[in-house]
Amino acid sequence: MHIETLKVFCDVVETGSFSVAASQNFITQSAVSQQLRALEAKYKCRLLERGRGGAKPTPAGEILYRGSRAILEAYREVDNELQDLGKVVNGALRVSIVYSVGLHELPPYLKEYLRSYPEVNVHVEYSRANKIYDAVISGVTDLGIVAYPARHPQITMLPFREDRLVLVCPPEHSIANLRRVTVAKLSDQAFIAYERDIPTRKAIDQLFKAHDAAPRYVAEYDNIETIKRAVEIGQGLAIVPLPTVAHETRLGTLKVVQLADVNLMRPLGIIYKRGRHLSPAARKFIDVLREERTDAAA
Repeated sequence: MHIETLKVFCDVVETGSFSVAASQNFITQSAVSQQLRALEAKYKCRLLERGRGGAKPTPAGEILYRGSRAILEAYREVDNELQDLGKVVNGALRVSIVYSVGLHELPPYLKEYLRSYPEVNVHVEYSRANKIYDAVISGVTDLGIVAYPARHPQITMLPFREDRLVLVCPPEHSIANLRRVTVAKLSDQAFIAYERDIPTRKAIDQLFKAHDAAPRYVAEYDNIETIKRAVEIGQGLAIVPLPTVAHETRLGTLKVVQLADVNLMRPLGIIYKRGRHLSPAARKFIDVLREERTDAAA
């Protein structure tokens, strides 16, 4: 049995998808099916059940998954230490990142990293913050990038950068003619928001509470792109990270208005499992992120 086969099996269990596992391992979906059939033939039992919710492990599959995950973690530790000795930067790197940062802020860093380390296969997954913490702790992903990073006994966090949060509205809105607006003036305004469990939403709710402001939330979404589209069509106002609306402000489909009485910044952090021996590929990725941040600050 090859270590790659165990990794493919774990990827199918963790994603629930043959196609996603194929993409993550740079093989065809047919190859994934063949490897899993070979495992089932070896152990003479069904390991996965396919349903409407995706592929789920059977009781036998759960046993194999737990053992395979432990084997993969041990193998990864050995591989990382050997790469350190040889000063090699290659292999695979998995990064889980919140949507707004992954879509609007990661690209220049990723471009620089891939240019410098072309032998690394980077897989970037966009996800919600709570799922990123789970993926880091379980070892499914090497690094996570989240907003408002939280302290956790199993997590090591490194500061990445900060984003300014700004008010956005359609250009025909009455507020669009103002350069700055106080938070209190936003009371009774129709607002588009992140869903309530998203850290940025929690920070915005705290802002309104601190300024005794009570906007009318008319819609809640889990991603920045839907929020921007809702604002563009006049559904309401929104407070969003400034880098995420650079394209729309250039096109003139959204207008940015500064908050007059607060300098609201969204901290971003790089997280990884505490005690984990990071691969050279992961450490170099962190270096690229933090070197760029230092250069920008200078």
